[in-house]
Parts: sequence; structure tokens; C-alpha cells
Amino acid sequence: MSENTFTPALGRFAPTRFYDAVVAVTRERLWRALAAMYVAPRPGDVIVDVGCGTGSLAVLLARVEPGARIVGLDPDPDVLAVARRKADAAGVTAHWQVGMGDSLVEELGADSVDTVVSSLVLHQCPIAVKRAVLASMCAALRPGGKLVIADYGLQRTRLMRLAFRTVQFADGREDTQPNADGALPGLMTAAGFRDVREVEVVPTATGSISVYVARRE
Repeated sequence: MSENTFTPALGRFAPTRFYDAVVAVTRERLWRALAAMYVAPRPGDVIVDVGCGTGSLAVLLARVEPGARIVGLDPDPDVLAVARRKADAAGVTAHWQVGMGDSLVEELGADSVDTVVSSLVLHQCPIAVKRAVLASMCAALRPGGKLVIADYGLQRTRLMRLAFRTVQFADGREDTQPNADGALPGLMTAAGFRDVREVEVVPTATGSISVYVARRE
């Protein structure tokens, strides 16, 4: 992944500048709030948002706990520029860094992070990259550190499977189908996480988004 191009925030066909408007149809405020609730930031925590995009979740976490150190990591300098403007407008401090999700140890150091959070990233990645990113997250976390992922998960109903076809059109069926088949919990466990739980399922116009939480061994 670190040596390859990345999938743009809106997939293959839509410009990044439309990202915030498009993602709003996914009931973004609800699942982002749920993700922030499970992150439960504390003063002094180091929290890394992997694939932070335009910074909505990182900014929310900085507003919830100004005493935490929030790091937004993304390979796309254009979306990070949007994130910086968003943080400035909200009057919060976050640290924005260009980087790939499978190189967190190189970017941040091993055993250096209290919580890793990621939203709408893994469904865009090939299965080998999903494994690499999760392993990188585990290595960057301190022992007992927390992982919170909000992403498309198991599409349990016919309606959600039909809705998810929009995402598969944009991001490709090969990369997205493992998520729709419910592969993420098993991949998280294989990467070294324990107590893996799907804690929320949010139906949206583009398929259901699940919130997963886990701990590093």
C-alpha cells in the first residue's frame, strides 16, 4: 500500500471536493457521533484517525476533548488541506500528516498511540491491504490500546445489499465485497486484536455502516 496509489475518498468517479456533500447521505452525523462515543477521548490521549479524509471525525474528537492529541493521517494532501480549514473554522487543534495506513509505525512509532480510529477506509482496500492496515494499527497501539472502526460491514438485508451496490460501483466489487460479507471482525482478530465487537449498525442510503471496537492484546 505504501508504494502504491490510493483510492480517492469518493472512489473512482467523483472529485474529492464533493466528499462532504456525498457522505452526508450516509447518516454521517449519527455514525460519527457513535464512533466518537466509543473512542471516549481523555486528556492526554494520543488518538490517530487513519484515512482521516476531510477531517470531520478528527475535528469532532478535538471538540469533545481539547486535551487529547488528535492526529489526522491521510495519503491525500488535497483532503488534508480541507481538514486544516475545517479545524481552523471550528477553533480546534489537530495535527495533520500525510501518510499511509500500513506504515503507522514508521510514521508515529510502535506502541505510541492510545486509540486508533478509522472511518470509511477499509472497504476501499484490497484484502491484502486491509490485513496490512489492521496489522499496522495494532503495532502502533500501546498494549491494551483501543481500535474503533466505522465502515461498511455485513449487509444483512436485501435492501442494504441493494443500497451497497452504489458503493461497489464507485469503489469496485473486489475490494468492497469482503466488508459486505462480514469479514472485518475476523480480519481484526487475525491482526492481533481481542474483544472484537460490532457495537452499532446504522442503515443508510448506501448500505449499513457498522461500528467495531477492539483492544490490542
